[in-house]
Amino acid sequence: MIRSMTGYGKAENSSDTGRFIVEIRSVNHRYGEVTVKLPRQFLAKEADIKKRISASCKRGKVDVFIQFDAAAGVLHPPQVNMNLAKAYHELFSGMIHNLGIYEPVTLASIISQRDVLVQQDTDADLEPLAEMLLEVLDKAIFCHDEMRCREGGALEAEMLARMKFVASLVDKVALRAPLAVAANSERFRERLAKLLADTQLDESRLAQEIAILADKMDVTEELVRLQSHFSQVSEAFALAEPVGRKLDFLLQEMNREVNTIGSKANDAEIASLVVAIKAEMEKVREQVQNIE
Repeated sequence: MIRSMTGYGKAENSSDTGRFIVEIRSVNHRYGEVTVKLPRQFLAKEADIKKRISASCKRGKVDVFIQFDAAAGVLHPPQVNMNLAKAYHELFSGMIHNLGIYEPVTLASIISQRDVLVQQDTDADLEPLAEMLLEVLDKAIFCHDEMRCREGGALEAEMLARMKFVASLVDKVALRAPLAVAANSERFRERLAKLLADTQLDESRLAQEIAILADKMDVTEELVRLQSHFSQVSEAFALAEPVGRKLDFLLQEMNREVNTIGSKANDAEIASLVVAIKAEMEKVREQVQNIE
């Protein structure tokens, strides 16, 4: 199943202990990157949260936002590290005096410093809340994955339609290729005849040169490889695992074959078809950048 790397999921749960709100947002990224923002008292669960997110999202930049509004009395109020607070007060007062600023040291400037306020809740106090947090997280992951699947389905439908159109253009190239070889061979023969009008042509040598020209223009090998790539793309869409990188690689290889056809064919009609194929494949490749 195709999944988009772009998605959003939100879940919340309220009880007599408080309310959790979890939001997950993801965008395109070459690799997997998970960032979690959660209340300080639950930092010990950050590794578990990232592990669950990574199990669901193999690629993409994922941001997880967790908010907790505690019910009254559920969590212990933070304690003041008075010695540290006094030390900051003395430090700031000295700075004000030495710099000649002459403004009071505010309480807000002191309590905003690290470790002045210390959370005293124990693991035993937080464990039931941590379990509740992971339950809400799983719900948000489910919603996020649902959206990614919907986006992936739309991307898959569009890409399959475009690839079908590309295949029809390649079929036209396959039909035109032998005609182009014959036309170029005939033009080669006519040019030689004009240049060597008063000279007896060696038919065997002429046939040999025409055969070499035809071989240089032959795109059968490239067409066969293109058909193989088409089959692999179709197989990739049916896989359950993330296929974004595989599809990107296949499209690169297909683009290489198309470029080779354009350079070998020496035919205006094929050149026009090659331009159309490359334009359509570029649109497909843009969509592949959104796939996990």
